[in-house]
Amino acid sequence: MPKYVYDFTEGNRDLRDLLGGKGANLAEMTNLGLPVPPGFTITTEACRSFLADGVLPGGMEEEVAAHLSALESAMGRELGQADDPLLVSVRSGAAFSMPGMMETVLNIGLNDDSVHGLAKQAGGNERFAWDSYRRLIQMFGKTVQDIDGALFDDALEELKDGRDDLELEAADFRALVATYKEIVRAHTGEDFPADPHLQMRMAVEAVFSSWNAPRAVLYRRQERIPADLGTAVSVCSMVFGNCGMDSGTGVAFTRDPGSGQQGVYGDYLQNAQGEDVVSGIRNTLPLQELENIDRSVYDELMRTMRTLEEHYRDLCDIEFTVERGKLWMLQTRVGKRTPGAAFRIAVQLVDQGVIDLDEAVTRVTGDQLAQLMFPRFAEETGTTVIARGMNASPGAAVGKAVFSTDRAVELAERGEAVILVRRETNPDDLAGMIAAQGVLTSRGGKTSHAAVVARGMGRTCVCGAEALEVSAADRTFTAPGGVVVSEGDVISIDGTSGAVYLGEVPVVPSPVVEYFEGSGDRDDELVRAVHRLMTHADAVRRMDVRANADTAEDAARARRFGAQGIGLCRTEHMFLGKRRSLVEDLVLAVSDEERDHALAALEPLQREDFTAIFRAMEGRPVTIRLIDPPLHEFLPDFTELSVKVALAGEEATEKDRKLLVALKRLHEENPMLGLRGVRLGLIIPGVFAMQVRAIAAAARAVPGSRPEIMIPLVAAVQELEHVGDEARAILAETGVEALVGTMIEVPRAALTAGQIAEAAEFFSFGTNDLTQMTWGFSRDDVEAAFFSKYLELGVFGVSPFETLDADGVGRLVEIAVEQGRTTRPDLKLGICGEHGGDPDSIHFCHRVGLDYVSCSPFRIPVARLEAARATLACAGSDTR
Repeated sequence: MPKYVYDFTEGNRDLRDLLGGKGANLAEMTNLGLPVPPGFTITTEACRSFLADGVLPGGMEEEVAAHLSALESAMGRELGQADDPLLVSVRSGAAFSMPGMMETVLNIGLNDDSVHGLAKQAGGNERFAWDSYRRLIQMFGKTVQDIDGALFDDALEELKDGRDDLELEAADFRALVATYKEIVRAHTGEDFPADPHLQMRMAVEAVFSSWNAPRAVLYRRQERIPADLGTAVSVCSMVFGNCGMDSGTGVAFTRDPGSGQQGVYGDYLQNAQGEDVVSGIRNTLPLQELENIDRSVYDELMRTMRTLEEHYRDLCDIEFTVERGKLWMLQTRVGKRTPGAAFRIAVQLVDQGVIDLDEAVTRVTGDQLAQLMFPRFAEETGTTVIARGMNASPGAAVGKAVFSTDRAVELAERGEAVILVRRETNPDDLAGMIAAQGVLTSRGGKTSHAAVVARGMGRTCVCGAEALEVSAADRTFTAPGGVVVSEGDVISIDGTSGAVYLGEVPVVPSPVVEYFEGSGDRDDELVRAVHRLMTHADAVRRMDVRANADTAEDAARARRFGAQGIGLCRTEHMFLGKRRSLVEDLVLAVSDEERDHALAALEPLQREDFTAIFRAMEGRPVTIRLIDPPLHEFLPDFTELSVKVALAGEEATEKDRKLLVALKRLHEENPMLGLRGVRLGLIIPGVFAMQVRAIAAAARAVPGSRPEIMIPLVAAVQELEHVGDEARAILAETGVEALVGTMIEVPRAALTAGQIAEAAEFFSFGTNDLTQMTWGFSRDDVEAAFFSKYLELGVFGVSPFETLDADGVGRLVEIAVEQGRTTRPDLKLGICGEHGGDPDSIHFCHRVGLDYVSCSPFRIPVARLEAARATLACAGSDTR
């Protein structure tokens, strides 16, 4: 039988998958001798069993009882003991940080009897005891009994009647407990459970169940956290920050998670419990104020923070409580940070000798780099600053003010940019935060829910803008000077400075983009950090990074962004616009002479295009895909042309009449699976030959050119042999050297790659089409039709067009790699679909042995960094 419960003294941080991040780190801090309240952790295995069977696993309750008995012996008190109660918290803790997404219940063990014992423990502090009791009923009712939390909130606000929380007396909280118990009875038909052991068991089950709560599912999908991990549950003896003004609770960071700068960063709230800090219901004090409140606690906290950062070798996020002048550590984890902070901190730790450059590269991600490339506000805007808050998560966000999650989602689905404005966010606002460009709150600090979640997902956030009076009911906020912003009014928020603007503020390019473009300020600290890590990334990565580029301008930009060649030049894009009529002439040709005339008109244009691209790439490889057009993309719409000809009658032009006849002849029910790619080259003689001649002429005009000719949509080696032989003959005649290969985008090509490699010198995986054909659906149609439902049902963890489907499409790639290299060991292999710029897909490409990835120019820095991280990850796996 598996072991389901571990005491804090038994675990360590390496057991994160089993004990969750919270439980593993509580054990680690216990091992370090830090002041952690005693407790134990119930494993993720128990959660998975509970979720699968609907009941707690056999033997778990006995283990919990044994550990609870040991905890009671150590503390000298029993759970819920009337005259001297032991109280515990029940807290979630997944392997991956999911701040606020799952449940926590504090003060378990309180009832009508033990509340008096708690007051006695606190030296007769009745206010503290009844405050703790009402918190239990409130959290238990919402979390365990599924009662609308607004009912409890409204009752509290009515009781306060404009007073601050700290102005409430013991009698107020005693009355509130009675009101809360009536709410529980009205909505459950039963009294609030007085049995402390029943409270604990029900709370554990509720925390397990919260793994599949809608907001947790949504957060996992957003952060790409696997759905089958489950959460652990930590049962910890309670320590109280709400005992009086000599007590409190706080959150601290060993470095600023917004900028990466070293210093004292965090929030502290006197006479409060932990949920008060992260919920933002009361504005906090800066952590530095703790030095004036209690110098000895402050000094001990600073020593503890140094210990943790040195031990974890990274920025640490810490939750702590002060109980009547005694410091207790409740949690630590490697802290979430903004993208800019991630790069700065990684370089700082290298300079301090804590990590090396290899590890520094693994500490930053391609997604973070992509976020650094977003635009920022211009310094001189001319736009009115109406308020300022805390710069919780950087970026420049512009959109319509909205005051509810539902409205944010509704407008975002229409394609409108929105800013979610709240007094404070809570975990139920996650969908709105995802939908919004940015988040603005009037309450809360840098460690509030809004700040932590926004930083984690890269959303711009300004929080704690105290001067704003937010009315969710009226859908307005009022700024100083009487400025009223209603729902739908455009505002701008600057997550770097904390400024809130009325109206739209102009944006300017990111300094990181300017750096990649070659015009950035190298004295900028962030640019220096990016440059240093990218330079090392380029030195360690195995795979090359190429660009998908169809023009000389795109090719030049790709080079500035670090491309080592072009992995996909789509020649059909060269036939759009004014050249479309030349394609129409080719389709209308009925004789060899007419066809040759149309091709002769196209060839010099193609030659000019290729010449410009070869010049832009200066001797780097350029993979040119021969024309691969679904013909409907280059011809008039059949219905529109039919109407045009009918309305014109006898005055219709001869070309329109011929085009209509040709459209009827060429009509396809599914053009994406019709006459395109290699099939077009075999059916319409001379098309591919014209393109190869143009490539050869351009290569001769630009010495040092390295063309690679790619034949698209091949499904059988015979197709490739016919076109490949023709291409090689033309190259031989012109004296130009070029590789001839194919795009693997049809499942049959992947399955017969060993045969196809006999006629191909390289493969490039076209994973857009390969995904469509493997799954059997059209990207153009299904993403809007049913992808959201498939994501909701868990059929997809993420869209297979966004991240390569490793189990299905990826298996075809693996087969093609293995078979192709068995036939031709020096076969060059790359990928040129959209997946070439996706971090997870890049790691897959490295693992299966591809030589390069190719992506759009603006994704090239991301691909360079992720290719290095993939190299280092595989090297680390090998050493282990």
